[in-house]
Amino acid sequence: MGAVEPVLFVDVDGPLNPYAAKPQRRPDGYVTIRVPWEAGAGVYASRMLRVWLNPAHGAGLLALGYELCWATTWMDQANRWIGPVLGLPELPFVDFGNDLFAERPDGVHWKTERVVAYAAGRPFAWIDDELGPPDHAFVAAAHPAPALLHHVNPRLGLLDADFRALADFAASLTS
Repeated sequence: MGAVEPVLFVDVDGPLNPYAAKPQRRPDGYVTIRVPWEAGAGVYASRMLRVWLNPAHGAGLLALGYELCWATTWMDQANRWIGPVLGLPELPFVDFGNDLFAERPDGVHWKTERVVAYAAGRPFAWIDDELGPPDHAFVAAAHPAPALLHHVNPRLGLLDADFRALADFAASLTS
């Protein structure tokens, strides 16, 4: 039996959409799309949301050797709005259901428990801009396989160094 392919959980806002970059200066290599706000957030009045995406990130993610999975408030809408711009196929997504933005008293991010449950014991990496020490502690205690929780600066989005860290983690699983 071969090695189990690790999962890469992909957040949109922060890693793929550097929303915290200077608002009047789109980063080099990025394109701008306009998305109805309710498509991304699901609960707000109708308005257009500016999203910056780098089309090269899709090929970069696909080349890493992971099973890709959305871990974003966009959930299934990432396949409609984000994936096509990046050249990604339809991806599975973590269904956060009614837990969107639910605060926990232990400081663990509201996504973390669902991400670990989705991984179901498989090795995984997770790129997000909101990961902190409580998430690392939760994953270490609740997840039996190797996991990389990789913070991405929401002012910069994914950089070459982030891709290298993900590639290095994936390579460490086969050595």
